Formats: sequence, structure tokens, C-alpha cells
Amino acid sequence: MSVTASGVEGGSIDPITFEVIRNKFRAITEEQAITLKSVSGSPVVTDATDFNNGIYKDDGSIVTMGPQVLFHTGTMSTVIKCIIDECTDNPGISEGDMFILNDPYRGAVHQHDISIVSPIFYEGERVAWAGSCAHQLDVGGMNFGSWSPLATEVQQEAMLLPGLKIVEGGEVREDIWRLVMGMSRLPMFLGLDLKAMIAANTVANRRLVEIIDRYGLGVVREVMDTEIDVSEAMLRERLRGMPDGIWRAVDYIDHDGHENALYEIHVAVEKRGDELTFDMEGSSPQAPGFINCTESGLVGALYTALLPILAPDIHWNQGLLRPVTIKAPDASIVKAEFPAPVSGATVSAMWVLCGVANCALSRMAACSEGSRNEAAAVTKGSLQVVTLGGLNRDGAPYGTLLLDATAGGGGAYDDHDGLDCAGDYCVPKPTITNVEANEASGPLLYLYRGIVTDTAGPGRSRGGASLGLALTPHDTDGLRAMLVCHGYEVPNSAGLFGGEEGSCNQNGLLRGADAAATLVGRVGDADAFAGLEGVEALGAKPGFFPFVPGDAFGYTFQGGGGFGDPIERAPEKVRQDVEDGIVSEGAAENVYGVCVRDLAVDESGTDDRRREIRASRLDGADPQAALSESFPDGTLIEIGHSIGIDATGVIRCRCGCELASSGGNWKDGAHTRVADPESHGPRIRLHDDLEIREHICPQCATLLESEVSRKGAENLFTVDVRVG
Repeated sequence: MSVTASGVEGGSIDPITFEVIRNKFRAITEEQAITLKSVSGSPVVTDATDFNNGIYKDDGSIVTMGPQVLFHTGTMSTVIKCIIDECTDNPGISEGDMFILNDPYRGAVHQHDISIVSPIFYEGERVAWAGSCAHQLDVGGMNFGSWSPLATEVQQEAMLLPGLKIVEGGEVREDIWRLVMGMSRLPMFLGLDLKAMIAANTVANRRLVEIIDRYGLGVVREVMDTEIDVSEAMLRERLRGMPDGIWRAVDYIDHDGHENALYEIHVAVEKRGDELTFDMEGSSPQAPGFINCTESGLVGALYTALLPILAPDIHWNQGLLRPVTIKAPDASIVKAEFPAPVSGATVSAMWVLCGVANCALSRMAACSEGSRNEAAAVTKGSLQVVTLGGLNRDGAPYGTLLLDATAGGGGAYDDHDGLDCAGDYCVPKPTITNVEANEASGPLLYLYRGIVTDTAGPGRSRGGASLGLALTPHDTDGLRAMLVCHGYEVPNSAGLFGGEEGSCNQNGLLRGADAAATLVGRVGDADAFAGLEGVEALGAKPGFFPFVPGDAFGYTFQGGGGFGDPIERAPEKVRQDVEDGIVSEGAAENVYGVCVRDLAVDESGTDDRRREIRASRLDGADPQAALSESFPDGTLIEIGHSIGIDATGVIRCRCGCELASSGGNWKDGAHTRVADPESHGPRIRLHDDLEIREHICPQCATLLESEVSRKGAENLFTVDVRVG
């Protein structure tokens, strides 16, 4: 049997039946999501859509998955395979059973993400599985919220559910239910979410049995297999249309919860024919703190990067995993060994790993005409996690995870800017809770929330701008706040092909009975903390701190990376950005080389300023070639907007300047200098061990790449394309 994008050739199922049934599978997955959101009372699920669900074959292979949090790609499949391996003999897997698991060493990405999976039987035979997973506000452990920066082993962080039969024969097991509820500080939210997942799986079970009743088990199984085969065939065909080569990227995590050490995550993507290999060699050993991820997190992060870039128009299922091989060092930050702590995995190692893979895959996609428009700079390379716990205005227990931090800037593309407040890359359908709902449900007041100037990564296409906010406790004696993040001293939102980095995270705490009052009249100014005396910068991982009425806490998130040299951005677009409050007049002039006066472009001043920037890049020397809008004749492969390779493998700038011979690193022929971080924007700060290197064409002074690098490290060989 052969397969095509539209259906089946040579199989026993006609294409129309195939399309009907496989789209029924997707409808079931959508109904699962609707059910889960309808039953859940947690804003993490109802507003942030931090969940996923799907249908799986009887061996755990993915048939469909939802378009919610992509980190769960492949991980629920791993959960199901663990249940099959460990529970088949004892306690057994029977009709009407459901199993609960959150152990990161058995398939979960971290302990907060609880999965409930359900075998689906037909006439006594196990024929499939349904699965649902959702992030929980608290799953026990040493801290409220179960984020554990000071943990040294996984047992300290949260309850570990290895795969317990929580539903047996269609009835909830009260002993297991009480066990799980007893380990959470917010059992009401946890209980609703577990009931929501049970309901979602029940819906999937009923709907799939209805399809089998109508079409027959053999037909449904063949559609499942063929659906997976079609996706695999389409991805392999796409890979064959791309040049072979290796594309690399690296990024860093500042602070491990114990000390401000710097950790590296490396990804090399090698493409040969229709096969793809991810290699994490060079990544740091596992950390003593909670920033590590296990192998399931590694898989989830890599596929989260892969799906939107290489498979935006292909059904997402097991077939997309088949052409891929993953290599990672054992006991590393991306493949931690038990009992390393991992409660911060999703917002630490996984988050950075996804961004690094995004960067490497985008470099690969940019080398192919058919996929060039899918290449994107990094979207908001970090997430600032803030939890608040205490008593609400009625004296009852209160706790929440603020979701505003998901509204960072989107990465830029070759042909358009990144989205402002785009949401997270790993969540294709993002939302955040509105201000009024948060204030109504908890004892807090927002002082402002809005877009922050100069957070967008500069580029010919700029990255998306980010959000900032401040709040204060209200109608309560006080709250206990907790903050963890990375990217405070690392601009993780990397740009592409001369695009510069999005902003770093910022945060601050202003204490005192009248602290919040000092912001009155500045509401709407999302950078209201700037210039205020007494603001305490909290850094990347301050952990817990008291937060009482009158105090004001504010934070700002990373913007998206830029694409292409900023001084090639159209002056009118820069002027519009200034008018819209995205870019300041100072950054317009110093970063983009555009002089904006009274919201009008000073054309003469702009020409002079851009000449000054080009000369400064070459240490005062005048460029020997003009900027070019087209590649030299004979260019076989265009890489981004400024570098090309001819049929002999020679790598040249768009102006014609030869940078490297076949197989060489083009950076060896570039003019490289260490840049002042502030020259890339006022919100860039660097860890003491890092620097920003600019790789510049020595003839036309085009910025070809901005590279955040550890001091003393070799220039990263980012693009190694094979010609012929």
C-alpha cells in the first residue's frame, strides 16, 4: 500500500472513507479539549490552555494530538508505554480503567503535568488509548506551587505518581483519590482537573467505539496506521527536498536555583536524505538544582520546535517521529538521571532546548525555497513563573500561578515582523486571563499592564514586543510570592541572519506602605518602575518573598528575536514603531540608524547615521562595497537574506564578498567584534561569562549574525551545508 497527502493508493480503504474517519479522529480530540476546559475550574486550563490530549494506538503510538501545549508531544505516548510495561501483569489493564502518572522519569515532563490515560476496549480487546494531561497549580512538595529551586533531589519537589489505577472498572478508586488530594495544597483545583481529564477520556472512549461500530475495527485500525504513514511520508518527502548538512545553535540558562552558574544547551541538527538527527553533545552536565529535564522533556522540547517549522501543514502524529533520531549525553541538563530535581524543567532546560532547536531548524529551513518562510527567530526565550499564595479576602486558602508572563514577543520571519505579545511558542492557541478576572478571583490589584518599549529584537523584520505589568496585594494581610525565571542575564530570544536578540527579563520589588501609590498616575506606562528609587531587582531565581499591601511588584518579559540586519529595516516602519511605542527614538537612531524627529523621518540624518553605523562595524573603515538587494549570479543556495553558496560550495555575502570555501565556516572570513550589549538595545544585560559577537561582512558591513557566546569559546559553526 502506498500513501499520499490526500489519502490511500492501493489500499483497501477508499480515499473518501479515509478522510472521513481520520477527520473524525481529530474531532474526537477537539471534543476532548472542550470537555476538559468545560469541567476544569483552573485558569491554567481554562485561560492559558496549558493542557493537551489525544488518541493513541493500542501500543501507545500517537494517532492525534491537540494543538495546545506542544511540550506534551510524544510524552503521553511515553506515559502509555510505561503503563503497558509496568501495569499489564499487576494491577492489570482492564476495560473501564484509568491510570494517573506525573513521574518525569516515567514519561511526564515535570511533576505539575499530570496525565490520566485510559485504555479503550472493543468486544473485550484493547484497541486504543485516550489520554489527557494538564498542568496543576500545586502537587505537593516542599513549596507551594511545587516549584522547588532549592531542591537537590526529585523526591523533595512534589508527589511522584508512577502510574496508579485511579479509575477501576468505571469507578473512581477512593483510596487513590484521597491519597492524591492529600498531597496538594489546592485539592479543589486539582480535583476538578482530574475529573475533567477523566471526563475527556470518557468522551474519547465513547466516540471511538461509535466509529468502530459504524465502520468496523479493521477499517479503523487501518486508517490509524495509514494516517501515521501519510504523515511520515510527507515529512520524508519534505526532508528530501532540502540540502544535506548540519545546522547548530547554542543558548544558556543563568542560575540553577542554588547559585548563578551558567549552563549551556547545544543542538546540532543533521539532515541526510530523509532522516534527521538531533545531537545535544556539548550540553552541560545536569545541575544540582531544579532546572534539568528528563528524556521525556527532551523529546517534548525537540518535537515542539520541529512541528511548526517542518510540518505546519501535516497532521501531527507518530509518523513525524519516525524519521528522527535523538542523541544526548547521559546525566546532562537535557537528559538528567534519577534522582536529579526537575520541577523547573518546562520553564528551564526544556524552554531553552526548544528555542535552540527552533534556531537550528530555522537555519535549516532557510536553506530551502519551499520552507524558507517557516524559518523564524526565537519567540520569548524564557518564562517568568510567579505564584501567589495565602488567604483571600474571605479568609479561605488562595493560590494562583500568574499567566501574564506567557504574553512575550514573537520571533520575526524573513517576510514579516514577529507578533507583539504573541504568547509562547509551545502554545499555538495562547490566551491570558484578563485583569478584571484575576482581580475578582484573588486579593490583588493591577497597577498597569501594557506593551513595553524596546523589548522587540531589532532586525530588518523586528521581533514582537513584550508585555509588562505591576500589581499589589489588596484586601488581604499579605501574600507569599515566588519567582523563578531565566533570561535575566541572557537574551534567550536569539535573532537570525543579522537579527538581534529580544530583550532580557526584568523584575523589581518596591516595598513600603505607599510604594504602590507612587505608581498612581503612571498607569498604562508599562515601564513605570524605570527611574524609581528603592526598586529592588530580584534577579533570575530569588525564590519566595513576602508581598504585603502597599508593596508593588513589576516584571517585564523577553521580546522576540529579529530577522536580518536592523539597518536594512525600512525607515517608515521604524517611524511607525516609534509612533506605536514599540521602539524609542533613541533605539531608532542607535540601533536602526533611523532619525525620527516629531514622528517624521529625517531622511538626510538617517542616511548619515546608517553610514556611521556601517563604518563603526568595520572599526572606522569605510565599506568597500555597497549593500546589494540580490545575490550574485551562480548562487545555488540562499541562506537567510545575506549569505549564499554557489555550486562549488563557496560561501559569499550578498554583496559578492567570499567568506569561506567549500566546507568552511563562513565566520572565518567575516569581520568579528565584541559588541557593547547596550548597542543592541537598552534592555540587554549579560552574565559575566557571556559576550555578544557581531559577525560582519568585511566589504559591505552587513551584520550577518549576532551571536551570544561564552567568553573564550570558539565561534559556533552554525551552517554547514553540503552542495552536490
